[in-house]
This record gives sequence, C-alpha cells and structure tokens, in this order.
Amino acid sequence: MNGIGRQDRALARFLTLLDVAEILRISVVEASALVRAGEIPAIQVGTRAHWRVERDHLEAYIEARYEEARLAGRWNELAERADDIVDIFAGRRRG
Repeated sequence: MNGIGRQDRALARFLTLLDVAEILRISVVEASALVRAGEIPAIQVGTRAHWRVERDHLEAYIEARYEEARLAGRWNELAERADDIVDIFAGRRRG
C-alpha cells in the first residue's frame, strides 16, 4: 500500500479508509459511510481530499461499540426482570 510496510502502518497516526475497513473487517464503502455519517471522526487531506482517520479515534469508536453492546445486553436483562415482576403482580407465573 503506497510503499508503506505493514509494520510501519501499524505505527502510523493516521489510517486510510482501506486500513479502517481492514481493521473492522468491513468494506471500504461501509467505512466511508461511517466517516460521512460522523460516526468515526476523520479529516480530508491532500488535493484529492482523501479521508484519514486517527488511530485513537478508531479505537474510541470500537470501545464505544463495545459499551453500546454491553448496555444493550444489560437493558435486555432488566426488561426480562421487569416482565417477571409484572407477571408476579398479575398472578401469573412463567414456566
């Protein structure tokens, strides 16, 4: 990729959309959509306005997705408990 070795890319501050796509195991089109939607902060550089994502921003995006998944799981757990409480007060038991 542009003469930059894999090890050098691992240390680079900025990632291309191709790098982002490879890390997230998605297509470049999907990576571009995440950037354009503002879900992953990025800047445009050069005369052709290529997108660049700071490695730290991508890591923050990944961490936020993990937290989102954790909270969704917790929410579902609490919703199931609430259903159980409603059933108990209504005189119904789940089997």
